[in-house]
Amino acid sequence: MRLLLVEDTLDMAEAISIRLGQEGIACDVANCLDEARAFLDVQRYDVIVLDINLPDGLGTDLLQERRSMGDRTPVLMLTAQFSVDDRISSLNLGADDYLIKPFDQRELEARIRALYRREQGDKGQEIRLGDLTFNPSAKVLRKDDVPIALTRREFTLLEMLVRNRGKVMDKERLFEGLFSFSDTDVGLNAIELYIARLRKKLTGSSVHIETQRGLGYKLDVDA
Repeated sequence: MRLLLVEDTLDMAEAISIRLGQEGIACDVANCLDEARAFLDVQRYDVIVLDINLPDGLGTDLLQERRSMGDRTPVLMLTAQFSVDDRISSLNLGADDYLIKPFDQRELEARIRALYRREQGDKGQEIRLGDLTFNPSAKVLRKDDVPIALTRREFTLLEMLVRNRGKVMDKERLFEGLFSFSDTDVGLNAIELYIARLRKKLTGSSVHIETQRGLGYKLDVDA
């Protein structure tokens, strides 16, 4: 999952970014509206976490801009002072959820994942893939009820392939979901390494990752 966090409180933004990164969510941080617009001009996101009060304007202005452009990316509003009127206004402008500071980071992550699942059309907690059971919320993969150990990035990569199973995912899209702009020391070929690791761990199961030469990768499940 690739997320844009628009938050001007630097220590909070850093703490959130680190926590989400540890949970396999690639997070870009913008400290003002101009930075957020620059990110949005070049990158697509799965979820946006948007503070209302920013140094160069209101987060709701950016929300309104994106909705008027037809951008339906799920948006969670984040603010210290959130009256009933603020909530109603944000929701009417197209926000999908809101969270009032201070908050528990576990709740923020849970709400982010709920928005992501809803956007993907996944209402359930577990996805059955032949002899594998995939639980994105618990971050657990099992084969015949036996857990398969995955690193956070392996799990994130598998989640993208599972949610797009039967479709070819190109390297660029997979890379965007795994790494943020701050991961400057990582190249596109890292995807090949993670795919190889996943294939090894899926050996013997009914799930296979196929290489579509020149196009990307596709996850298939044996009938």
